[in-house]
Amino acid sequence: MDYYIILEDILLTKLPKEKFLKFNNFYKLFLEDKLEFNHDYRALELKNPSYCDFLTIIKPTELPPIKNFKTDDGKKYLIHTILHIEYSAVDLALDAALRYQNMPFSFYKDWLEVASDEIRHFLMLEELLKELGGFYGEFEVHKNLFEAMQQTPDLLSRMACVPRYLEANGLDQNPKIMEKLNSNRDAFNVKLIEALKIILKEEVDHVKKGDSWFKYECERVGCDPETTYFEAIEKVFPGSTKRKMDLNFEARKEAGFSCDELKILSKKDDCV
Repeated sequence: MDYYIILEDILLTKLPKEKFLKFNNFYKLFLEDKLEFNHDYRALELKNPSYCDFLTIIKPTELPPIKNFKTDDGKKYLIHTILHIEYSAVDLALDAALRYQNMPFSFYKDWLEVASDEIRHFLMLEELLKELGGFYGEFEVHKNLFEAMQQTPDLLSRMACVPRYLEANGLDQNPKIMEKLNSNRDAFNVKLIEALKIILKEEVDHVKKGDSWFKYECERVGCDPETTYFEAIEKVFPGSTKRKMDLNFEARKEAGFSCDELKILSKKDDCV
């Protein structure tokens, strides 16, 4: 059974339940070393996200802000927003494990592990959403993460712009959401905060994996990681290095960011 052919089918599978079932079967075979790697495979150029047929996609600027943490509708919208990020992250991890050939075995192991984590995060949040009477697809979504996938076909830019930029931004935002939920504390918000704590801890590891493979590729091609990182994110996300970012220094350091990088991104003189 060919690793790439099966994984391509999983990535293209549209509905979450079906995708996750296929992945679990595939992941079991992978962990049991029952798959073959045909490195002549070439990944598809994806035109549309896997969710385009069952979600309503609009521009990010047209989405309402997340600001109401008190009402059930406000909580549903918050969870739905995070849920969509997690589902998009599943596809991003699957694509990373599919797109890049002739990598060390540990590369594929890392990104399939990330996909497995993201699926677990999705299911955990989906249960909370159902508790409020909601469902995935109830609200409109954007496709920013899919577009980031399209814009980063090479390994260097993918590792810089997805785990080390987009997912790292999540490390900054997660504690802020938990703080707001805690200020409107009720029994449901306590459960949601606990879920977000789990997600934050595991997302640090995801960013760390991206950091490791970004630096691996920088060493392979002979470029400076810090200079290359800022060039890469500025190319895909213009202005990202110019604005002042409110960073989760502790989490980013744990994930592999240098003090110099954090000072540049935060526009501060220190990184503590």
